[in-house]
Amino acid sequence: MKYLILISFLVIGAVVFGQSKNEIIQQRIEFIAQDLEEEELSLEDLFDVLNNYYDNPLNLNTATKEELQELLLLNDFQINALLTRRDEIGSFNTIYEIQEIEYWDIPTLENILPFVLVSKVEEKKKGNLQKYLKEGKVEAYFRYQRNIEEKSGYADVTDEEKEESSKYYWGDPNKLYSRIRYTHQTDLSIGVTMEKDPGEQLFGDKSPNGFDFYSAHAYYSGSKFIRKAVIGDYQVQFGQGLAMWTGYGFSKTADATSARKNAKGLKPYSSTDETRFMRGAGVELGIKNFSLTTWASYKGVDGSVEMLDTLDSEEARMASSINMSGYHRTTSELERKNSLMEMVYGANVKYESRSFQIGVTAVQQAYDAYYERADRLVNKYQFAGKELTNLSADYSYIYRSLSIYGEVAQSRGSNAVAILQGATVAMGRRASITALYRNYPKDYHTFYAQGFGDGSNTNNESGIYLGGSFKLNKAWSLNSYVDFFKSPWLKFRVDSPSEGQEVLAQLKYRPSTRFETYLRVREKNKMINVSEYTGNIRPIENYKQRKYQVGLTADLGSGWKWRSRIDYVTDQRISSGKQEGFALTQDLLYRSKKFPVEVSMRYAIFNTDSYDTRVYAYEYNLENVFSIPAYFNKGSRAYLMLRYTFFNETCDLWVRYAAFVYNQEETLSSGSEEITGNVKSEVGVQLRVRF
Repeated sequence: MKYLILISFLVIGAVVFGQSKNEIIQQRIEFIAQDLEEEELSLEDLFDVLNNYYDNPLNLNTATKEELQELLLLNDFQINALLTRRDEIGSFNTIYEIQEIEYWDIPTLENILPFVLVSKVEEKKKGNLQKYLKEGKVEAYFRYQRNIEEKSGYADVTDEEKEESSKYYWGDPNKLYSRIRYTHQTDLSIGVTMEKDPGEQLFGDKSPNGFDFYSAHAYYSGSKFIRKAVIGDYQVQFGQGLAMWTGYGFSKTADATSARKNAKGLKPYSSTDETRFMRGAGVELGIKNFSLTTWASYKGVDGSVEMLDTLDSEEARMASSINMSGYHRTTSELERKNSLMEMVYGANVKYESRSFQIGVTAVQQAYDAYYERADRLVNKYQFAGKELTNLSADYSYIYRSLSIYGEVAQSRGSNAVAILQGATVAMGRRASITALYRNYPKDYHTFYAQGFGDGSNTNNESGIYLGGSFKLNKAWSLNSYVDFFKSPWLKFRVDSPSEGQEVLAQLKYRPSTRFETYLRVREKNKMINVSEYTGNIRPIENYKQRKYQVGLTADLGSGWKWRSRIDYVTDQRISSGKQEGFALTQDLLYRSKKFPVEVSMRYAIFNTDSYDTRVYAYEYNLENVFSIPAYFNKGSRAYLMLRYTFFNETCDLWVRYAAFVYNQEETLSSGSEEITGNVKSEVGVQLRVRF
């Protein structure tokens, strides 16, 4: 039996390691992001984690619980079983022993093989300057992107017109990005990131410091008293995201049983999201199973601030909204830039063993202006004030085949309490079931949260989620979930209390590592405002949206891989009747083993009745660039990307061209982004240097 397992590993290893690093990581990120419906994502941190573990594989004989969780490829039972087996029997001698552990199987090992290894446990040498200089790696990115067609916002007008109107951009249409970062395995990171968005100036009157956005960090992690320390820009994640969670937080995906979040505490930040991060310093101290994390952040955010006619100097400034886009292209956007100063500080105390963890978190947030949303009924229960305090307690516990976890959080201003409670049951290697309940009151307030849910805000929602993952046999698997949710108060585009349901099922057939196909069906039943109406009261209607997706991936040999996908969407509502959308995407990938060249190509056609039946399709892009464009109306989409590696694999050059061609449009987009014609195309070039 062991010889059969070993042979299986050799076959899998040959296939996995025959792929390029970039392809392997892209596949992992695509699986995670494929159900997200956002055209631009900031997933650089996730890419950096996988990239780092690819270059510095985790030794399964020394890997910690947190390091294994960071891969986002293993569930709680697999991690706990591996650590238990290691504690009871000792170090692994070969990688194929892992398959014999409870809850582990060949597909799981195939997923993690590029990022792990098994080697002897060596005494960790103390760090010194010579060691860090010898073993550390420096990586630099230089990126250029641009939309080719001219947009109305770039019209040649005078500075006076730009000052008076917020239609025109002060800068050119080039998007520029540069990053240099030094890393030593997973214990040291020092980096600087710079970015200029299209329309923003570079070394002009409106941007005298050069790039519009700068980010820098220095991060250290150890194993003794000082476990983590960071200065500059960083992320903070605790519990299940109800009180404090910066960066991206995933909710419902095709991996139906992965509802639980694994918080990382302090993490270095090197992304280009200009809002959801901390700027200051943080430290995690620990003794045995106990740890204390504390942090403080002070930075400017883009707010709509006005001066009030009042004798009270403390209430003289009023902020009505916070802009999360990060764009500073027009006069009005520049006026909002860093107009509101934000201070966030807090602490977390945690006890953690292999199977049990409990923590308490306190977060204090303050602005230098009184914050109050516009006087509209939808904002009745929104936060108003200058300071906000959040307290939370979270836990997780694994006992044999049962994993339970949860968090309770309170916003002190309203005293509202948010609750999340989840449980997962594993039935051997074949199946697992997850149940999750959440209740986020309409007056629960928090600015940095990513709780599991149907909406993007962790408030005004309650629901029950049930998900299951089933391995029917060696080739067939089924993932499915159902989610029931309701909102007790008004929300965006729904002017009444509302409720809804969502169901997903995915059947996958994977007889070998060279072929895979799947069928996915998702249905949403929700409530929404009627777009056109008469009278003073906007009516609400139900809509039912169904999405069918069929995908196929085949390894054609000689470095070629073919991928095909068909999407069909229907949207049914009383006001507009039944609408349909269709998209067919064909990808061809080439990864040469003889030449340092990679090619990614796509051609897609689409035809949708409206934006309501749009289709999102993940695309391969320049490394550390993530895009999921929306296909709507009638037309085609194509892109071609080349990657060339040279100078003994120390340099990588990417060149990419992509275009939408619409069949029945004379103009595209509107306002400052309006394009005359039916073509919208873009070009990108990126150089990466490693030494």
